[in-house]
Amino acid sequence: MNIETYAAIDISSNAIRLLINNVDRSLRHPDFKKVAYLRVPICLGEDVFLQGAICEEKQKLVLETMNGFRHIMQAYKITGYKACATSAMRDAANGKELVNEIRRSSGIDIGIITGREEADMIYEAGGLDAMMDKNRNYLYVDVGGGSTELVVYGDQQKLTAASFQLGTVRILSGNVSEEEFLKFKEWLKDIYKDHAPLSIIASVGNINKVHKILGKREGESLNYPETKALYDTLKRMTYEERILNYKLNTYRADVIIPALKIFLTVAKLCKTNEIYVPKFGLVDGIIHHLYNSKTSK
Repeated sequence: MNIETYAAIDISSNAIRLLINNVDRSLRHPDFKKVAYLRVPICLGEDVFLQGAICEEKQKLVLETMNGFRHIMQAYKITGYKACATSAMRDAANGKELVNEIRRSSGIDIGIITGREEADMIYEAGGLDAMMDKNRNYLYVDVGGGSTELVVYGDQQKLTAASFQLGTVRILSGNVSEEEFLKFKEWLKDIYKDHAPLSIIASVGNINKVHKILGKREGESLNYPETKALYDTLKRMTYEERILNYKLNTYRADVIIPALKIFLTVAKLCKTNEIYVPKFGLVDGIIHHLYNSKTSK
């Protein structure tokens, strides 16, 4: 057997994630197997989208987390790693300063990536190909804490993409302009006009939880009416009621509302009833990007 071990770190607006995968290269097609996954609910967006910078307390938590991740990666004797930061770190006035401090403290080098780079890296995970029919067009929607990334695919190729400053944490903090919402809606209308009919492929996280709440089997799509009904029900509830009635984690019970609002807006404006829910995200894309970068040399 020829097994290599790769690690991916995603510093997003509402959490920090570590994924470690073994990759068996002895097979005809490399086999990617998850061996460790950790999600730390540090919400950088709460600070950045309200105050413009990451507070001292959360900076310390990030540094402690990254030092912990370093020890975990050492224990797994990883072949290589890649760490990416997205919207909150991009927008934070002290984002680059924190990245430098992480490097000094833990030795982990963080790359601050754009929304387009994030979408491209998720595509590298490879799972989208398996979901897409060459004869149909798809709109991939990734709703994060700070931004929403959208990519249109046709014939399994990227046709166009856009990134908007609409994210769950950003919306909850009241830091989204009406102009940004209007740009988002106008872009969707243009996409529908140019590429309809469209099927939606939704990102992981909140929509995966919705998929589970609605009792869907793996590979089974969501439909607009049942998703809208759940959104209306959750919206009427208090934060505590959502946790109690739907067994939501504390970090999920608030952000699930704006996430559903964005997905439903996309579905309505693109006049589609189907929302497909894959089981991969940015950390999976980072792992594949690492592997592809090494094997292409």
